[in-house]
This record gives sequence, C-alpha cells and structure tokens, in this order.
Amino acid sequence: MSRIGRQAIPIPQGAKVALEGLTVRVEGLKGKLSLTVPDTLSVALLQDGRVQVQRANDLKTVKALHGLYRSLIANMLHGVTLGFQKELEVVGVGYRAQAQPKQLTLHVGFSHPVMIPIPEGLTVETPKPTSIFVKGADRHMVGQMAATIRRTALPEPYKGKGIRYAGELIRRKAGKAATGSKGAAAA
Repeated sequence: MSRIGRQAIPIPQGAKVALEGLTVRVEGLKGKLSLTVPDTLSVALLQDGRVQVQRANDLKTVKALHGLYRSLIANMLHGVTLGFQKELEVVGVGYRAQAQPKQLTLHVGFSHPVMIPIPEGLTVETPKPTSIFVKGADRHMVGQMAATIRRTALPEPYKGKGIRYAGELIRRKAGKAATGSKGAAAA
C-alpha cells in the first residue's frame, strides 16, 4: 500500500470539504478549489474530520495515482487556508518590475517592457522594484506563474543578470578575461 496515499488528511480550521461523485470541492478563506478524481480511486470523509483516499485495486498505475491524488487534495486544503507563495528576485542594472491589478510589467533589458497578464485567483506584488511575490491558493498556478515570470529573463552565468527565485544559487562562469595573457599570444 502507498505510504503517502494511506495517510488520512486532516481538515484544517476554516476549510470545508464537499464530495460530489468523483469531484472534491474545497472552500476556505483564500478561495475555492475543485479536483476530479479518477474512477479507480474513491474519496471519503471520515467522522473525525479527516479525508481518506482509497484505491480499487493494486495495479502499479493505480498505486501511483493513489499517492498523487492524496497529495493534491492535501495541497488544496493547505492552499485555501494558508495559501502558497513564491518569491522572485530581479537582478541587473536598470532591471525592475511593477505590478498592476491585471498585469505585471517587467523592464529586463529589452527595447520594450514585457507585459505578463495575471490569471484569476493569483495576486502578484512588487514591494520593491527588484522583488516579486506571487501568491494564491492553487499551488500549481503559483508555481506556473513564477516559472513564466522567470522564463522572461533567465539568469545568465557571466554577470548573474536576470530573474531568479529567492535564494536560488546561480553557478557563475569565469568568462573570457580569466584565461590569462598566454591564451591570445600563444596562438
């Protein structure tokens, strides 16, 4: 049996779980989320305020889905109560970000500003022009939005300019000047 899948999920304070056939709906202070479970799995609400995911058989694919959907439901419960957040840093001379209600404007070395629309259910904040916070209830959407922002100007290895996750370590390269004076004269 799956070690992750067999663990019951406690329902946190302020969250409501509703089961409608194969659809699990979760509601809390941060928003509403829903997930449709495959027909090889079943979800049950236990009397002690926990959610249990069970599987129909022991096929390898069903075992994998068992742990996956248990984790997805746990992430939904965490998201609607506490929420998820990703922090990005903008590094480079003249590089900056500015958040408006519906879009994020990035000035990252192009001849024009890059406009990224903000999806429903997410909030993007820029407390400083060099830091970006992506917040929301859906873990997948928060991660995808952060990856989309980072992809606009990937951090480069020579000067380290670009958009990176907070705390991300960029492996730096020495560059052309590090070869020494013998490299050009010897050739």
